Amino acid sequence: MDIQDKKKNFFDYVYEVVRLVPAGRVTTYGAIAEYLGAKRSARMVGWAMNAAHSIDDVPAHRVVNHKGVLTGLHFFGKPDRMQSLLEAEGIEVKDNQVQNFKKVFWDPGLELM
Repeated sequence: MDIQDKKKNFFDYVYEVVRLVPAGRVTTYGAIAEYLGAKRSARMVGWAMNAAHSIDDVPAHRVVNHKGVLTGLHFFGKPDRMQSLLEAEGIEVKDNQVQNFKKVFWDPGLELM
């Protein structure tokens, strides 16, 4: 991804990556940051996801923390909305954590290279 485009900001690049996460898979804040060449910016990816919930074509529910925990669930309006969206895609969630996390993890660094 060309992050030299001056017309885009970091959030725009994050959203481009998140739009590529397939249904039934999840990725992490850190994996996105690393893919964008900003390895230590997982928190900034989280801020982008917090701002993304009003953008219809950004599947923010597919981004979780490095352990598969639904850390952004309170930004979805209803406490169970993020989990419901993931479960509708076939992802099992128990106690706000993605089950079989390694199996459903989508790494943009591997998938998009």
